[in-house]
Amino acid sequence: MAIIVGIKFKHSTKSYYFDPVGIEFKEGDGAIVETARGVEFGTVTIANKDIDEKDIVQPLKPVIRKATEKDLQQVKKNEEDKPYAMQVFIEKSQKLGLQMKLVDAEYTFDRHKLMFYFTANGRVDFRELVRELAGVFKVRIELRQIYERDDIKMRGGLAPCGRPCCCTVHLHDFEKVTIKMAKLQGLSLNPTKINGCCGRLMCCLKYENDYYQEIYSQMPKLGSIVKTKDGKGIVEANDIIRQTVTVKVELPDGLIERRSYKLSDIVVTKKQSESEIEDCGDEILEEDNA
Repeated sequence: MAIIVGIKFKHSTKSYYFDPVGIEFKEGDGAIVETARGVEFGTVTIANKDIDEKDIVQPLKPVIRKATEKDLQQVKKNEEDKPYAMQVFIEKSQKLGLQMKLVDAEYTFDRHKLMFYFTANGRVDFRELVRELAGVFKVRIELRQIYERDDIKMRGGLAPCGRPCCCTVHLHDFEKVTIKMAKLQGLSLNPTKINGCCGRLMCCLKYENDYYQEIYSQMPKLGSIVKTKDGKGIVEANDIIRQTVTVKVELPDGLIERRSYKLSDIVVTKKQSESEIEDCGDEILEEDNA
């Protein structure tokens, strides 16, 4: 077992483990630590805690100190100087004719490095821009090109559901999301309905995908013949959420009716294959996504 303290940094939803070196931390405390980017200020999200050493990525770096009032003033000054740094970046990049959209700027805690985050269509030769910025700020300059999802993760926003975007709240990493997931869930393929603030497919399409895949694999294909308690019938629609199947059956008196059955109450002659799932968009009843 080893004692750790969990610390979260700006623009990150993930907590990183550090060695508290005997310092007692509580949730919400500030801490000064050294990372790959330099000396950083972070907020404690996990107070001193014993965990199994196999859950630790070695080597476990030590905390430098608990943040003091002077440290907090330094963090505040770094934030206050950010607007000026962003203004200079915009002026210099426009002067050089670079097509770049600035997202954010950030000083490391010790002000040894100034980082700019930007988006752009394609690669940008910013070597001259780095030289000019270094001449103005007299610190090491680092430019990082990020992408649409990272842009929203840093700036924040409200998703179509009305809640803060998942990437700004709890997602540690971006997972692959595909249009197949939206089709499998019976969603409208209108980009305004399934795309997030970043313009890419919403991350939440991934959350329930395993459930949809499992249930759909048990559903009969449209047009197939199934056995029901009322006799054989032809499948006309599937409802994955309610796990029901609409079947057109011929009753003993010769009448033909459309009846809904629980998936467990019918005998499916053939389960869906992976290739069939890819083309499932028109076979699933759309649910109200309000």
